[in-house]
Amino acid sequence: MYLADHRPEHLDALRDWLERERPVAVGECGLDFFVEGLDADTQRMYFARQLELAREFELPVILHARRAVDEVIAGIRRIGGLRGVVHSFSGSEEQARQLWKLGFLIGLGGPVTYERANKLRSLVATMPLEYLLLETDAPDQPLAAHRGERNEPVWLGEVLATVAILRGEDPQVIAQATTHNARNLFGLP
Repeated sequence: MYLADHRPEHLDALRDWLERERPVAVGECGLDFFVEGLDADTQRMYFARQLELAREFELPVILHARRAVDEVIAGIRRIGGLRGVVHSFSGSEEQARQLWKLGFLIGLGGPVTYERANKLRSLVATMPLEYLLLETDAPDQPLAAHRGERNEPVWLGEVLATVAILRGEDPQVIAQATTHNARNLFGLP
C-alpha cells in the first residue's frame, strides 16, 4: 500500500532494525493485486526480501494477500523455513489447506461477521482450530454490526462470538485455543 514511499535501501535498514530491536514478527508484508497502480514486480521484490529476513531472524511473518494468495503461497515455498499468519484471509479452503501444510495460520476478523461471507464462514466452521487466529484489522474492515464506523480492537469479542456460533462451540474454548495459537506463533508469555 505504501510502495511509493519505499526504496530498496530500506530493506537494509529493516535488517538493521530487526537485529537491533528484536521484534516478535516481520510484517505486515505481502502482495496486493487488488489496488490498481501498485507495481507487481516491485511488490514481489520487497516481499521476497522481507521473507528472507524473517527466515534469517527466525521470526514469523504477518502476511497480506489480497487477490494474491496463490502467489503468496508460492513465495513462502520458494523461500522455505517460514511460519506465520495470513491476516484477514480471503482465500479458498484449498488455499487454507496449503498454508496449514506450510505451518501458517489463518487470521479472521470483521469480514467473517457478514452473513454473505459464505466462503469464510464455511471455512471457519470446519477448519482445524490449531490454525485459527482472531483479529479485527482495526481501524479497517469494520464488523457487520459496525458498518461505516472505524473498526476497534475492543470488538474482537464480537468476532469470537461469531466464530463460536459458526463452529457450534463454547466461545471460551475458542478464545483459549486462539490465544494459545497467538502466543505460540509470536513467542509470547
